Amino acid sequence: MIDVPVQLNDRSYRISIGAGVLASAGDRLAALTRNRRVAIVTDETVAGLHLERLTAGLAGFETVPIVLAAGEATKGFAALEQLVDRLLAMEVTRSDAVIALGGGVIGDLTGFAAAIVKRGMGFVQVPTTLLAMVDSSVGGKTGINTKAGKNLVGAFHQPLAVWADLDCLQSLPDREMKAGYAEIVKYGLISDPAFYEWCEANAARLLAKDAAVLAHAVAQSCRAKAAIVAADERETNDIRALLNLGHTFGHALEAETGFSSGLLHGEAVGIGMAQALRFSAARGLMAKAEADRFTRHLETVGMMAWPRQAGIAADAAPRLIRHMRQDKKRTSDGLPFILARGLGDSFLAKDVPLEAVEAFLAADLSVGPARAAA
Repeated sequence: MIDVPVQLNDRSYRISIGAGVLASAGDRLAALTRNRRVAIVTDETVAGLHLERLTAGLAGFETVPIVLAAGEATKGFAALEQLVDRLLAMEVTRSDAVIALGGGVIGDLTGFAAAIVKRGMGFVQVPTTLLAMVDSSVGGKTGINTKAGKNLVGAFHQPLAVWADLDCLQSLPDREMKAGYAEIVKYGLISDPAFYEWCEANAARLLAKDAAVLAHAVAQSCRAKAAIVAADERETNDIRALLNLGHTFGHALEAETGFSSGLLHGEAVGIGMAQALRFSAARGLMAKAEADRFTRHLETVGMMAWPRQAGIAADAAPRLIRHMRQDKKRTSDGLPFILARGLGDSFLAKDVPLEAVEAFLAADLSVGPARAAA
């Protein structure tokens, strides 16, 4: 078992990582709340895979499952209203805790509901996907999507704990594993060249679900994110913004595909990081060979590295720019981008003209293999 602390003074908590974490869920929850009733928010897919095991681990607690539809469409106002109504019908108090059992959609939605019900109640993140374990479950960003864009309505609300049971990953499809890997390799690209090289050397074993490799990758990713969150919890001094590497490009790709299952968040981030590095090279900030190296790495492990592979049309550049204008990171001074001077040396750029981005996109959209036929 590996414990990673997230140091936030009186809101500090621990990320527990290992196989079989859910077996001790009851003892873990008892240390966080005196109340013996807990709502478990999950989706239809995850409920069939992991709800029974979590409920068994919560022996001694009265568990109330709230099962929502699976998919990105659940992360919206309709499901939020449904969840809030269910929690209020339970007559929850601010000292109750709610458990989010699932991937990023369930974690973000449940965390936001916990932030606003009774003006704030406790919640526990139990991520069941690789992406959620290394990214969305840690750091307290919660929220929902709207028609205007992704994660535009939400709140910072830290969990009471994160329980990352690696056994949950054994049922995860290969595509979801690859989507999660994008967020793992991101930590190497941001500021850790040695970890990036470790990822290059161990990606195949990680995606094959080698237990020791998975444990190291999840723990190292959580340590990296915990350090960044502790230094800049609410993204006020630009440190936490580095976690958005690839996300400005990636979110635009997701919006262009309608936030559908045709392009998973991690897939979009993978392409977006490759684009950020290629754009950095085009701006003369890093060597083209290094940007190409990352593109080849994604292709080697069977991941998409080009917008064409996600079905993005060659004429989509103006539309992608419109999506970017809705990005929540945009300020009156413009839209910041995370760019790179090299692999493991990323930085926040606030002076990037969108005209230059659009010109880059127009060229990038015409390069790379097209989407394979279904």
